[in-house]
Amino acid sequence: MSAVNGEDTAPATGERTGGGPVVDVTASRDAEVGGMRVRRALPQRARRTVGAWCFADHFGPTPADHSTRAGIGPHPHIGLHTVTWLVEGELVHRDSLGSEQPVRPGQVNLMTAGHGVSHAEEPVPGHRGALHGIQLWVAQPESTRHGAAAFEHYADLPVVELSGGAATVLVGTLAGVDSPSRGDTAMVGAELRTGTGSTAVPLDPAFEHALVVLDGAVEVGGATPSGHPVLPGRLCYLGLGRDHLELSGASTSLLLGGVPFESPVVMWWNFVGRSREEMTTAADDWNIAAPRFGTTVSSLTRIPAPTPPWRSGRRT
Repeated sequence: MSAVNGEDTAPATGERTGGGPVVDVTASRDAEVGGMRVRRALPQRARRTVGAWCFADHFGPTPADHSTRAGIGPHPHIGLHTVTWLVEGELVHRDSLGSEQPVRPGQVNLMTAGHGVSHAEEPVPGHRGALHGIQLWVAQPESTRHGAAAFEHYADLPVVELSGGAATVLVGTLAGVDSPSRGDTAMVGAELRTGTGSTAVPLDPAFEHALVVLDGAVEVGGATPSGHPVLPGRLCYLGLGRDHLELSGASTSLLLGGVPFESPVVMWWNFVGRSREEMTTAADDWNIAAPRFGTTVSSLTRIPAPTPPWRSGRRT
């Protein structure tokens, strides 16, 4: 699930990455990817990144008898890691490195694009169950973004027990517990499962954090008159400087955080870089089948790169 357009990456107005803790709840944007409705929490016009996290598409849940299955044909990436996390259902990842890997709830697929890679996300043949999850991108820093592509899958991830809940660490570090997944910057990505009572989540105050609720509802700040309700379809930005987060309510959510990213990023279509020129070159290379992206074998149709809006003269 992917593709960023001008609605997501128009010039930011007033984005905050400094200062102390805040609770800033903003609506995700509805989009359609691979025939499925998604709620795009990142990027937003007012917020491009949370740490190195730069993209978050929450998809599903689809009904168990949904007649069309989610899937997206071969397409390219540069300068990012993709992180696929499912709450329900199953998908198959195929890429130009030769990987073919199903991903199921509780498991993580992480692909590193570097200078270039292509992949497809396919439905499982014959699977008619519901599908629910989130597709995430992590921007690679200058030190690794021109490097080689890679893929990794982890079926067993560390769990941090919390009072009133638990956290599965997908990427990075939470409460001194490290995920085996690759992380090129100091960061955290963790699924939080909380009960009806109050749950305290330890945080690194050097990180900025945000919360994306996947299921249920949660009060940020606890069940108090000053609490902030957060539902699916919202991004709750929490700012810098927190050493813990108090939550109340039964929910499944994603905690995203990290040190503020080293530089502004340029995002367009399936690419993360630092300039429009990089985007244009990558699109041209994909459309002429340049070797940098390899070949992904898939039953789904290869997706051509669109014309960048700055090349066509359209406003961005």
